[in-house]
Amino acid sequence: MDAFLIHRLQFAFTIMFHYLFPQLTMGLALLIVILKIRAYRTKDESLNRSARFWAKIFALNFAMGVVTGIPMEFQFGTNWARFSAFAGGVIGQTLAMEGLYAFFLESAFLGLFLFGEKKLGPKLHLVSAVLVFAGSWISGFFIIATNAWMQNPVGFTQLPDGSFQLASFKELLTNPWVFWQYLHNMSGAVVTACFVMCSVGAYYVLLYKNAEYGRQFLKLGIIAGVIVSIFQVFPSGDGQGKNVALYQPVTLSAMEGLFETEHGAGIAIIGQPDMEKMQLDNPIFIPNMLSFLTYNRWHAEVKGLKDYPREQWPDNIPLLYYSYHIMVGLGTIFIAVMLIGTFLLWRKKVFTARWYLWILLLSFPFPYIANTAGWMTAELGRQPWLVYGLLKTSHGFSSNVSSGNALFTLIGFSGIYLLLGLLFIILALKEINNGPGHIKKEGVKN
Repeated sequence: MDAFLIHRLQFAFTIMFHYLFPQLTMGLALLIVILKIRAYRTKDESLNRSARFWAKIFALNFAMGVVTGIPMEFQFGTNWARFSAFAGGVIGQTLAMEGLYAFFLESAFLGLFLFGEKKLGPKLHLVSAVLVFAGSWISGFFIIATNAWMQNPVGFTQLPDGSFQLASFKELLTNPWVFWQYLHNMSGAVVTACFVMCSVGAYYVLLYKNAEYGRQFLKLGIIAGVIVSIFQVFPSGDGQGKNVALYQPVTLSAMEGLFETEHGAGIAIIGQPDMEKMQLDNPIFIPNMLSFLTYNRWHAEVKGLKDYPREQWPDNIPLLYYSYHIMVGLGTIFIAVMLIGTFLLWRKKVFTARWYLWILLLSFPFPYIANTAGWMTAELGRQPWLVYGLLKTSHGFSSNVSSGNALFTLIGFSGIYLLLGLLFIILALKEINNGPGHIKKEGVKN
């Protein structure tokens, strides 16, 4: 087998599995702070118990994220040594800061939040929750800044040996790609947390078990969920889409399945890209919408793939197209689900509408799918570049690591991650079945 393909598959598998966990921790961090603020203001112990319950789920996710994240750091050296040699002088800065500052801030204060409530008191315990939130979101920022440089490289110089060196740390952190990608990514993480919280709340209410806490989870999850679901589409999704149009226009054409240049280009709601005939089969369009969303003019010109050199095209257009449309389709469904929940909450019927509770209970996997599809869109869209316009993916892997060695580690990671995934599910289900009612200060059972 081709070693290059195996290296790509291994990194794709490990990073997709890894990101199942940080997206929930980053999203839960915000919701836990909201619970703690409400508990501090109202002196309601049930809200405190809810915060402690979700902190334990947070800690479990955090541990899994650390275990699955460490191998990716090593893969930069083992599987992508050329990339590390060429780009390490730039991305090493943000990755180091993510580990040294944000990660340690998050992990240190998570320990205080989990085990130090009696010692800290209500006010400092709330502060510890805020610092855990800050650590997780700063960590996310440095990772996004790293990826943004790969999407739109800025603030660097190229040395005589061809490697890249950081010239301006300010430019690296204020990369125009960072702002909207960060907001889009973090709001996606909160969407995941809201649906998970709603799913657990629906489970409790449907079973008449821990129903008081279930109602708390549903109320917070729906209210926060409708806000961030809409925010995902506008302004964050709209802003990120305009970034793609400005800096990677060929990617926009591939995402939309647009082969011919059009004035007043429409958005394809559905369709299948035919790479042989260079057309979209069985399309359903909203006329002029792509031109308007991209350039704010109904009849603006949007270039099709045929107007770009073939070597600039993403190397797997059908997968990119479907990933993007899965993300957008699920995002639209999330808005609908949360708007229905908001209406039922306003009518005071959400806790008795069992049909809706079943929808929430079964919906929790879909934000994970949407976030994964979103990251696939970003990474597939950048291809064939590892660093856009500077270093091709085919030039960045460790060519001296054979396909057999890479396949061996891929199989090993698959087995280990299967066991870790099963362990996580068992521990998470155990905690959910126990519920918040058994938790008191410092996580001791009654």
